[in-house]
Amino acid sequence: MSEIQNLIPLPEPESIEETGLGETTIEHLILKILYFRGELYGQDLSNAIGLKFSVIGELVESLKLTHQIVVKRSMGMGGVGALLALTEAGRARAREHLESNQYAGVAPVPVAQYVEVVRQQKHQDGWLTKEGLTRAFSGMVITERTVSQIGPAIAAANSLLIYGRPGDGKTFLIESLANLETSPVYLPHAIECQGNIIQVFDPIYHTAIDDPQQEPSVLTVNFERGHDKRWLKCKRPFIVSGGELSLDMLDLRFNATSKIYEAPFQLKANNGIYLIDDFGRQRATPAEVLNRWIVPMERRVDYLSFLTGGKLTAPFETFLVFSTNLNPADLGDEAFLRRIQYKMLLRGPAEAEFVQIFERFCAQRQIPCPPGLPHRFIERFYRPTGKAFRRCHPRDVLTHAMNLIHFEKLPLDLNDTILGRAFESCFVQEEEDGSLSPAAPVPIPSPSVQTMPPIPQAASSEYTSLQQA
Repeated sequence: MSEIQNLIPLPEPESIEETGLGETTIEHLILKILYFRGELYGQDLSNAIGLKFSVIGELVESLKLTHQIVVKRSMGMGGVGALLALTEAGRARAREHLESNQYAGVAPVPVAQYVEVVRQQKHQDGWLTKEGLTRAFSGMVITERTVSQIGPAIAAANSLLIYGRPGDGKTFLIESLANLETSPVYLPHAIECQGNIIQVFDPIYHTAIDDPQQEPSVLTVNFERGHDKRWLKCKRPFIVSGGELSLDMLDLRFNATSKIYEAPFQLKANNGIYLIDDFGRQRATPAEVLNRWIVPMERRVDYLSFLTGGKLTAPFETFLVFSTNLNPADLGDEAFLRRIQYKMLLRGPAEAEFVQIFERFCAQRQIPCPPGLPHRFIERFYRPTGKAFRRCHPRDVLTHAMNLIHFEKLPLDLNDTILGRAFESCFVQEEEDGSLSPAAPVPIPSPSVQTMPPIPQAASSEYTSLQQA
């Protein structure tokens, strides 16, 4: 049974007090929106700021009285049907406000409201079942033991270190969690804290469920109270960082031109998953990265800094996952690793799994797979040398085989010769003296030992298993 959890109610504010923002903040937004967008009907201004016109109506009237806004024409429907524009005085005032920051989007959410909503959107106990997790992993070949091993870590949604040899599917395993049937969440366009604006919603990482076409037009009258338009209903976030990650990316990033802060990855990933892939190869050392997460992982609170010296206390409700090809002992000492709640060694596939992966990839790509071909492939290239099975090998070799067939305009006939040539183009061969050489000629590939990417000396046939903290 998948997670059953209704979205918390976020009704539209009926007054400025309910927004949690000051009148000055909203007034500045009205002027900046009109400055950038020119003439707008009252309803369009309401849509742009994310608040009902009845909430901002008094402020618009006040700006009219001070001759900062003028009505150019009206459709006779009250304030929503009035075409609004800035006067010269209004434009001058807007330019003054733009010196503070150039944010002219949907009204932000006060940080206190953001903290409350994030806490309420946490997964409830018992949200994940073994059946639901198995469905999420349906796109990959995985054993029941692996499902049972990783399930409690995902259900706890705290922190996980997954380690193993390159090519065994660690990243694919974690990315498959995006297939989990989970309830959506609300994400704010922006947060306001100590007079600063922090942009949170990022279309690169967030998938909105709301339909922007459903915004009411000037001619639409809606008597139902919808949800607060300052929040977007989205799928739970799934964000990935790799070797490009540096420590400054984990704090508020200030744009000197717009004077707006961008939320760091972990803030954007709240109520979702944040994967640090290829852990140990970031610009910062593993110790520096782990040290950055000590307080958030233990207290579920993160502290972010403004240029002015102020601090933003933000919730840390993200499932933090570290994935690495390195030996965990080389990443940090026992005290550091103990901070990560769960550890999992993802071993290479057994022969039966390898054959199943091979056959499933053929089926997905509609490649005819003659009976016995995977077993002959194993007997020829793996068993004589003791070459380890990797989950990526069938995909890589079969992709090379298809490229070869297309290039030479051969019949779509997967056979031992084609597989042999494809295998040779995938892996580096060694001469008996250890020197590298081109692949052996077809049809008899070199039976010599294949080299693999280097791994730490501490890791032999498999890594030292770590126990759960």
